[in-house]
Parts: sequence; C-alpha cells; structure tokens
Amino acid sequence: MKKFLTFSVIVLFFGFLFNSFRIPSEDVVVLKNKVFEVNYSQKLKQPLSLEYKSTNRPTNVNRGSMDFYSEPNIITSGPEDYKKNEWDKGHLAPAASFSDNMENLKQTFSYLNCALQQQDLNRGEWRLLEEQERVWDDKEPLTVKIELIFDNKSQVLPSGATVPSYLVKHIHFDKTNVWKCYKFQNVKPKEKWPNYEIKCVKH
Repeated sequence: MKKFLTFSVIVLFFGFLFNSFRIPSEDVVVLKNKVFEVNYSQKLKQPLSLEYKSTNRPTNVNRGSMDFYSEPNIITSGPEDYKKNEWDKGHLAPAASFSDNMENLKQTFSYLNCALQQQDLNRGEWRLLEEQERVWDDKEPLTVKIELIFDNKSQVLPSGATVPSYLVKHIHFDKTNVWKCYKFQNVKPKEKWPNYEIKCVKH
C-alpha cells in the first residue's frame, strides 16, 4: 500500500476538545498525502478533521470493485465497524473528485479518509453537496475542510469505533475568497442540503 500513500506522521502534543469530549493527544496523528491531509484519532478510530483541494479534474479511471484498505502501524476503523448496521464507509475526500488517475483514486479508499456516516446522509444530501462542489470547482478551485464533532452522546460501537455526532464542511472558494459552511447531524436528513448551511467561523 505504501506506493499509494506517501505521508509524514506527526504526533500532536496537544489535546482535541470537542464539546467537552476529550481526545488523548498521544492517540492523534497528522498525515498528509497527495490527496488529503488528516488529523486522525486512533482511540476513536475516526478522522477528527480532513482537508482536500477540489479542482476541475478529468474523470479518467473508474473505482470498479475498489474497497477501503488499512494503513500499516495506524489504528483505524475496519470492515467490522460497518457490518450489519446503519453506518456507511463514508468518503471524506470524495472518490469521484479524484478519479483523474488510479493513484489518487486509490488514496481516497484509505480508512484514514473514511468516516462512520449514517447511510441515508452519505447516499443522500452529503453526496449531493459533493456533486455541487464539482459544479463550483469548474469555475474556481476549492479548499474543503471537514470537521467531525464528537461529544458525550457519540455512540461507541461494539467493534470499538466511535460514531461522530456531527460533520461540518467548510468550503473556501480560493479565487473569490468566499466561504460556505454546512453542518450535518449524523442522522437521516430531514431537509435538503442547502438548508444545512451555517454561518462560517473565520479561519
């Protein structure tokens, strides 16, 4: 798998605090490859945040039967966390946005890029927002950062992974310096994706 992921691993020397939910700093690593940069919690077996660039890339390859894979020496979620439940293997950096070559596409299938995402959210409004990003990036490149929010109500699965309570997407339009932000509770959506837009916090 190493040829598909070139990264540096940095152990963070500070804790992450989301709604009074403490994440031990020694369990958090930062990893960067050609597709995304991720802060990953080995304790939660989930990303904490992930950033990628959305540009007008051509579609040259197909995902076919490609499935997620684990990374050496990093504790991530795995197939058992998504078995016989409502949680999808949700891409954070979308596979469809990185189908310009097989190396980029393969990197989107790392479990480092995978969140426990409620199936109707993943296949519905979240997917539709990703499609809208690919419309927007026809005009200008985007920088997209996704934050996963964990709190004291976040579900811990029998398999050990913790389900994020919310997913927040911050979209920066790189040329016009415009921000759009969306916050989704990790449940079946009741509204269309534009209704989940929130006021962006200055970055």
